Amino acid sequence: MFSQSFRCLQVSAFLLALCSFAQAQIATSMSMNKREFVAGEPVIAEVIITNLTGQELTLAGTVQQPWLTFVVTNNQGNPVSIVKPNIFGAMKIKTGESLAKRVDLTEYFLLNSQGNFAVYATIIDPQKRFSSASTNRILFNLSPGRTYWSQKVGVSDNKKVTQTREMKVVTFSNGKKNQIYAQVADGASGVPLRTFLLGDMLLMRKPMASIDGQRRMHVMFLSTPAMWVYCQIDSDGKLVKREIHQTAPTGDPVMMAYGDGSVRVVNSVLYDPAAVAEARSKVRKISDRP
Repeated sequence: MFSQSFRCLQVSAFLLALCSFAQAQIATSMSMNKREFVAGEPVIAEVIITNLTGQELTLAGTVQQPWLTFVVTNNQGNPVSIVKPNIFGAMKIKTGESLAKRVDLTEYFLLNSQGNFAVYATIIDPQKRFSSASTNRILFNLSPGRTYWSQKVGVSDNKKVTQTREMKVVTFSNGKKNQIYAQVADGASGVPLRTFLLGDMLLMRKPMASIDGQRRMHVMFLSTPAMWVYCQIDSDGKLVKREIHQTAPTGDPVMMAYGDGSVRVVNSVLYDPAAVAEARSKVRKISDRP
């Protein structure tokens, strides 16, 4: 009798150990491509989940019980205000597989002002096949940058309600590179609605900016000693056009505003990557026979 009871206890302990082992068989980590952002710029976090449970997992949740949640805190340790709940679609992970989930934190949290912040993520299985697992904690910084140029414009929605937007050219230096951003902010509150990187710039020449008759912002800046990047951005903060111009024999390209409301680049040679590639393919190598 004692022997049977002892054997039952052994089996129970073995099953409990297996259950605990299975619950721990998920690995998580989080990374960011950079740690310094301009306020209003997308803050992308990538969560990597590795399935080590020995069975296929389908992670799915609801508004009340999501399978993936993020916690963002400011430099005082207080939670950052949530813009909308963290709701993500289902993710199926095969046994032994690692999958990544990329998330723009600015879609879910109020990250439009400067400061130091921290973020980590937690993965929860509503089916209780494993216990919750949290990622590493990452510190990042939001900077306002420096407003190089700005202009307010009027916009109207479908209801004919007139609002104002402030079109901005913002510069930022991380100590290694000088970068230039386009930013569209609410004209009344000044809160950035969209901010995105246009590229790295050289300070040998000053960037140029202008607004055309369609309320589009035109920006041109020096990216290499012989090449300029020209961009058009609409009042919704969308990149409409991007071109590369080379310095002409007569000097630097110039961005000109005309009486019909248009803005154009003059005194430049438009860079054509396809033409350059074709020209290079025609150049003989030393090893080629005549």
